[in-house]
Amino acid sequence: MEVKQGYKQTEVGVIPEDWEVRRLSEDFRIYAGGDVPRNSLSQTQSTSHPYPIFANTLQKKGLYGYTSLCRSPKDSLTITARGYLGHAEYRDEPFFPIVRLLVLEPIGQLDSRFTTYAINDRVKFAFESTGVPQLTAPQVGKYSVASPSLSEQRAIAAALSDVDALLGALDRLIAKKRDIKQAAMQALLTPPAATAMENGKLRMENADSGNNSQFSTLNSQLNIRLPSFSGEWEVKPLSQHFKIYAGGDVPKHSLSQTQSDANPYPIFANAIQNKGLYGYTNEHRSTADSLTITARGYLGHAEYRDQPFLPIVRLLVLEPCGQLDARFTTYVVNDRVEFAIESTGVPQLTAPQVGKYSVAAPPTLAEQTAIAAVLSDMDAEIEALEARRDKTRALKQAMMQELLTGRIRLVQPEAIHA
Repeated sequence: MEVKQGYKQTEVGVIPEDWEVRRLSEDFRIYAGGDVPRNSLSQTQSTSHPYPIFANTLQKKGLYGYTSLCRSPKDSLTITARGYLGHAEYRDEPFFPIVRLLVLEPIGQLDSRFTTYAINDRVKFAFESTGVPQLTAPQVGKYSVASPSLSEQRAIAAALSDVDALLGALDRLIAKKRDIKQAAMQALLTPPAATAMENGKLRMENADSGNNSQFSTLNSQLNIRLPSFSGEWEVKPLSQHFKIYAGGDVPKHSLSQTQSDANPYPIFANAIQNKGLYGYTNEHRSTADSLTITARGYLGHAEYRDQPFLPIVRLLVLEPCGQLDARFTTYVVNDRVEFAIESTGVPQLTAPQVGKYSVAAPPTLAEQTAIAAVLSDMDAEIEALEARRDKTRALKQAMMQELLTGRIRLVQPEAIHA
């Protein structure tokens, strides 16, 4: 394979001529964590327990607790050595490693943050251990990474770290929006015995001070306003307000993985991923403004369907034929209904079983639609944020591919040698 001018072939791939391959053992002191400091362990950080404890896990970036002891300095990185092996995390504060978590303390010409990105994107560890798969300090020390000058390493790490900061901010915002939506559902889907309308705003009745405080916070964050409605909520059986039936076989003669004029109708199956989308076809059985409920696998999850579609693999369809709004009912089913599985053998739901259930709803479709519109707007905002986060993740992956191979330079080669 021909190597372009200005690049060279190395054991870690093609890299710029002014880059070098550096072995991790040359630039880091590598060692494993020890036992949990039981005599100095706290679940909260304080002046008496200021140092985080990190373990072999990806959850919460390995955070196990806090201690008064410190073994590893800041500006180190850790590598998981058991379980999910080979994942690196940069540590920006002193800490205490436990449960064989590997620590790499910098002692040479490799920047710790840069090396963290390089390991996660470019290094594929081979597990030499027998028995329980694990990594050891000597094993990790044998691996190498391609690196530019220290100044360029830091420039690359700073650029990728900025993207990580954006991803973190998006994750926190999405979590906040989900919490707000959950609080809104609790308020909007609760019958009038607990909630009522006053001057176009929601208010709590017969609730304790904690709920009032939570609801006050919700109103201040969302400024939820609905038209004034009157009338007691009613208990409405699903069988009286929906035509309920199960999906059939996959349309083998008309199946496409892409939507087109020839195959415009989505096919939905018993799945949660991608909202159950299976493909597209030229026929439909179910109307728009219906909802579906998963009847096998992950049972009882409802999805609102805003276009005609074809249901398959026993997915249950509820087509409205009465005084229950389909979108409103979707939210109520997911938030308030717990299906009891009556079937023997393979757990499943059937149309007659689902039809036995009832939901509490405002007496008019107009009020149901207004409630569903508020929650739908929240869903749209969350989905937009999730799409932005996914796009940012893809951008970060593309950046790593270019920056960690030297195809894009943040510091010009001539400036490096100056």
